[in-house]
Amino acid sequence: MRVKPEVLETIERLAASELRSVNAQVEILLREALARRGISRLGREPDDG
Repeated sequence: MRVKPEVLETIERLAASELRSVNAQVEILLREALARRGISRLGREPDDG
């Protein structure tokens, strides 16, 4: 995955502050973004509700 250096640095700082690996932090951020769109499981479309 290609990420701008400043974005990666921000994720690295956030991960360190939450005692996580960068990989784990990226996964959490992606899951949160999916949840905000109404996608709770992979392969499921957003809810129309």
